[in-house]
Amino acid sequence: MIRYTLACEAGHGFESWFPSSEAYDEQVARGLVTCPLCGSAEVGKGMMAPAIARGGRATPPSEVPAAAVPMQPQAGPVALSAEPDRRLRAMMRAIREHVVKTADDVGDRFPEEARRIHYGEVDSRPIYGEASPQEARDLIEEGIAVAPLPIAPDDRN
Repeated sequence: MIRYTLACEAGHGFESWFPSSEAYDEQVARGLVTCPLCGSAEVGKGMMAPAIARGGRATPPSEVPAAAVPMQPQAGPVALSAEPDRRLRAMMRAIREHVVKTADDVGDRFPEEARRIHYGEVDSRPIYGEASPQEARDLIEEGIAVAPLPIAPDDRN
């Protein structure tokens, strides 16, 4: 395994591990190595401090003088996303944005409002809001169509 310090075209620094330098080259050529901060696939190797063997043993990082280790930008969590994963996240984000733009947010009144719409007590309209798993099961058992609104993992950050 080999660890590379990487940077994207926007200057975001991060690290990632690869089985070999050939595996790194192949993944970069296929666009599989992307910046975890901005998603750019324009990624290149940054400066690295190699571990140099002395008398048959590598110098532990704690013994490498600070001046020999180049300063690197603070890296966030490392995540290598393949193109299908990026597309899925973009679709989930688009669905959520569409619902938020076109439906009424009824908050924690969602189960009651969904029933009122289903039973014709109020005019039909698209709504979204909050329901516990049990409340969602109860709505489905009553024949009321509900679906969870996707939240992309990066939306929680």
